[in-house]
Amino acid sequence: MTHRGPEDAGELWSEDGRVGIAHRRLSIIDLTDTGHQPMQASEGRVAIVYNGEIYNFRDLRRELEEHGHIFRSTSDTEVILAAYRQWGEDCLARLHGMFAFAIYDQAAGVAFLARDRAGEKPLFYRHGQGALRFASELKGLLADTAFSRTVDREALDCYLTMGYIPGEHCILAGARKLPAAHALRYDLATDTVKVWRYWDLPAFDATSPAMADEERLERLQELLEDAVRRQLIADVPVGLLLSGGVDSSLITALAVRGGARPKTFTVGFKNYAAYDETEHARLVADHFGTDHTVLEADDVMPDLMPRLARQYDEPMVDSSMIPTFLVSEQISYHCKVALGGDGGDELFGGYYSASRMAELQQHYVRIPPTLRRVLSAVAAAGLPLGSKGRDFFAHLGADIDREVPLFSPQFDKRARKRLLMRHEGWLFIAEELRRARVPLEPDAVQRVTRFDFANYMAEDILVKVDRASMLNSLEVRSPFLDVPVVEFAYRSVPSRLKATPSDRKIILKKLAGRLLPSAFDKKRKQGFGIPLGDWLQGGPWRRLFEDVLFDHGSAFSKPAVMDLFRGIETGRSVKERLFALTLFELWRREYSVSL
Repeated sequence: MTHRGPEDAGELWSEDGRVGIAHRRLSIIDLTDTGHQPMQASEGRVAIVYNGEIYNFRDLRRELEEHGHIFRSTSDTEVILAAYRQWGEDCLARLHGMFAFAIYDQAAGVAFLARDRAGEKPLFYRHGQGALRFASELKGLLADTAFSRTVDREALDCYLTMGYIPGEHCILAGARKLPAAHALRYDLATDTVKVWRYWDLPAFDATSPAMADEERLERLQELLEDAVRRQLIADVPVGLLLSGGVDSSLITALAVRGGARPKTFTVGFKNYAAYDETEHARLVADHFGTDHTVLEADDVMPDLMPRLARQYDEPMVDSSMIPTFLVSEQISYHCKVALGGDGGDELFGGYYSASRMAELQQHYVRIPPTLRRVLSAVAAAGLPLGSKGRDFFAHLGADIDREVPLFSPQFDKRARKRLLMRHEGWLFIAEELRRARVPLEPDAVQRVTRFDFANYMAEDILVKVDRASMLNSLEVRSPFLDVPVVEFAYRSVPSRLKATPSDRKIILKKLAGRLLPSAFDKKRKQGFGIPLGDWLQGGPWRRLFEDVLFDHGSAFSKPAVMDLFRGIETGRSVKERLFALTLFELWRREYSVSL
């Protein structure tokens, strides 16, 4: 895992040899040797390894100094250590930032592990054979030659259904992820593990509708300004990921209002106008006078795929990992830290799913449930995967008052059975697992935005950004995920300011009207994508996908795969599904994983 910290390394073993912790360092705060990890408290009985940033560490440091703590470094690592010594496991309530850490408390005989509220920083672990093993990336656990490399079938079923693997589930049998906003205590004497949730999204405040919209807008701007100001703190150069969309443009505007003249970066596809956002980004950069760089990414070759398959540990169905990696690679030549706009869509209803849920609850709920389920079943049976209108009808079959339909399905149960027809004893349970993760929330927009925060954002968006950036030893921060911003978004912003059947991300667009140039197109919504459909028409990308999926060792049924390739020619939306299968097979090859 050298890429996560190429500048320094360290390890620490207990006197009895039972406990070892190790660390790779990417120096961001306190570049001196006093920031070295593992870090021990002065008496040597408590030690920490930690990945991430605590944005309120200066405030916490002042509070801890009032309690008598003396600091020998300027790092946030030492602040976590002191916070644990002062407040024990309750210190988590005070930490605002992105983090995964492990503290070994020799006196208590425990290891204490925790992960940040949104899930920006990863943490994998294995418990068994009288030991707890953990790492920031799954490949760290795979260094143990005794680890059997076998696919967890429940996790694979989730991957093929949702495009990611949720919660504590892990693609490899025997391993687990510590979920976002969770902590873990391992007792060495009893060899027992306890995992618990230490934070959850706040309930919507029923009294908040009395707050005037202008007051909400003022409060949101204040919180975001504060988040951007704190996240620009670093002892190294900081850049901004500027896509030209509302979220990243607002971050840029707020950074400049705070007195910075940041470096901004955009990735462009000049040969594919539908995917090119350079002009929109340039409008914002010119308006605010940033030091702007455009990174061209037209000639992307498929030999990048095996490298990404190896880095991502768990495969993930999101081809935008490719431009995310490319822009991270280019930014890393200029900066060690970058701010991005991740989280804005989840918090404020920026996805199609939010407006669609509002539409379903306001209009389609009038259609009798039995009729809606029949229409949904007929569409699923009669229309091929990726056909226009298939997903639209599929949404109708959901219980609009309790569920969140699968808005970006990869393979439904029928398709998964066809794909895996050569394998016996398969359990198709992803829909059931997903349904159990839907929050009990009567308001449809609140329900889907909360679901997306805990699932799609945590297991797709943030994983994509963390692995792509850290492969390039670049730290990406997300001001929208600052704790006060998150809690305000879910406690105080009503659904009508998030999404309606005809509009999305309404409150952020109002803020954009305040802060961004008048020529900025607030209605434009474009994902961070690549022209994968064009690339799969022929040439090296098509050859790679075919070579991988028609290989005799592939896990997937050849007739089902052939049908997907035919879908490329007939205009069906199957490119991400082909990406899902190809990335999974490349990942299996990289790590020699069996089914």
